[in-house]
Order: sequence, then structure tokens, then C-alpha cells
Amino acid sequence: MLSHLRNALPSQSLPRYVRSLTQATLAQPVQYPYFIPRNTNGNLPVYTDIRNGGTRFLVTIRNVDGKADLLAKDLADSLFENGSREASKLKIEITRSRNLVISGGRWKNQVVEWLMGKGF
Repeated sequence: MLSHLRNALPSQSLPRYVRSLTQATLAQPVQYPYFIPRNTNGNLPVYTDIRNGGTRFLVTIRNVDGKADLLAKDLADSLFENGSREASKLKIEITRSRNLVISGGRWKNQVVEWLMGKGF
């Protein structure tokens, strides 16, 4: 349909947004040494685990492909501002070489937003 419109009208009379729809735009994906695949529901595999009668909160990132230690370092460096109270409480542990366990607070939403900001 767009080709019929393009042939019928000169390109100067087409609105700018119609011309932009006909051009293919390719975004370059960012490459990280780690990857977090989404689960079967299409969500990021970030889960909350509450232990010790509600006094200990753990956030788990499951099924990390690649270098989980670099993901842990990136999270520790950029999830919270350096020197903040949250950054001092943040502790990250790698389990079974594919899962990250983050302890120290209720940070599931911040972790999900951080991952989505990175393009996962």
C-alpha cells in the first residue's frame, strides 16, 4: 500500500513520518560478556526470597549466561550511587556459577529496572 502511495505522489508531498516508515532502521545491540534470557512468560528471571520470618530479603537473578562475575561487578558498581546507604548494604553472591543472589534489602524492582535499562 505504501508503494502505491509513493508512486502516486512525489516524495516532496509525502509527510516526513511516511518517508521514515519506508526506510529500515537497524539498532545496534549492545554486547555484554553476560546475557540474561527471559523466562517462558517473557519476564526477566529476577525473583524475591523472604527468609527468617520476614527479616532477610534476597533477590535472585537466575540463569545468567556468560560471565556472572562481571554482571555482579557491574551491579555492585552501578545499581546504587557509590557511598550511599544502599550501596554499603548491597552484597552479591554467585551460586552454581549461573545464579546471582543479592542480599541487603528489597531491591527487586531496582534490579529489574537496571536490567531493562541495559537492554535485557
